[in-house]
Amino acid sequence: MTKRRWIYAAGFLILLAVEVLIALFIDDSFIRPYFGDMLVVLVVYCFVRIFIPEKIRLMPLWVFIFAAAVELLQLFGLVERLGLEGNTFFRVLIGSVFDIKDILCYAVGCVLLGVHEFALARRGRKEKA
Repeated sequence: MTKRRWIYAAGFLILLAVEVLIALFIDDSFIRPYFGDMLVVLVVYCFVRIFIPEKIRLMPLWVFIFAAAVELLQLFGLVERLGLEGNTFFRVLIGSVFDIKDILCYAVGCVLLGVHEFALARRGRKEKA
């Protein structure tokens, strides 16, 4: 179990670093808006799995619901309502502009997570047989 936690911690740190690099250095029309949004659900997934390394049924769905909820809060101006519009860190972390395409990118990322979970479960069944 401890080995899994370290793997997810490493995955979290690597993916978070990639996200930060994308945010700081890439200003294009595909990588930053689409790939970055797809990657964010992988970051959240790895973070959760550090603390809960055992399989949780429908984890990709829960990650998607969380990401979509944060996106919907952007629609209602959460950053402004909290008085954080002047804080760059929270504006980037929470986001300040709602876009339905972001939710679609989260869905793609969560489908990839579902495939990952399925592959892990299948490999585990083969190892037990």
